[in-house]
Amino acid sequence: MGARGDIIRAVVAGRQAGRNGDPVTACPYPATSLLRTAWIKGYTETKPRDPAPDGDD
Repeated sequence: MGARGDIIRAVVAGRQAGRNGDPVTACPYPATSLLRTAWIKGYTETKPRDPAPDGDD
């Protein structure tokens, strides 16, 4: 498979790691790789987001 397939697999692997509760440091790709960015994107999709501040403190 080509680059697109590799990126999709990295995103899916990141999602799975996030669902499993693995630390983000479990990413198997080097810091200079676009696949690392894709993996982290998938990982962060599984994490809850902080609510946006509404300014009414």
